[in-house]
Amino acid sequence: MPGHTENEITVAAPLDLVWDMTNDIENWPGLFSEYASVDIMERKGSTTTFRLTMHPDDNGKVWSWVSERTTDRKKRKVTARRVETGPFEHMNIRWEYTEVPGGTRMHWTQDFAMKPDAPVDDDWMTDNINRNSKIQLELIRDKIEQRDRERRSAAVN
Repeated sequence: MPGHTENEITVAAPLDLVWDMTNDIENWPGLFSEYASVDIMERKGSTTTFRLTMHPDDNGKVWSWVSERTTDRKKRKVTARRVETGPFEHMNIRWEYTEVPGGTRMHWTQDFAMKPDAPVDDDWMTDNINRNSKIQLELIRDKIEQRDRERRSAAVN
């Protein structure tokens, strides 16, 4: 059975700020704690192809892969897929943004399957993604809310 995860968080900030910060791929190493670098390979319209490189894991291994990400501002959705799948047979991600009272809800859905010879199975990866998504979503929320406070403070002064 393939892996499927859904995680979300509400950010106490306007949708435009949440959208802009989370779709500024070049600045993901400052937004996510797990990414060491991002290299943009190609941009075509609303689609960006890029290489993500993570910080070394507990065993010192550095994971890196190429993804393709397409934004749809009107629908407030982003779709992404790994082009270089590594240990995954496939990895597809959807980000959805919804204005809610008090801010913006950001919802991540990941659908994937591990290759038979991958070092972990679908269940292990599902648990790992769920654990890590919560950490990353909280970090992202905190950074965006801080930026929003700074913007509002600067506007008042």
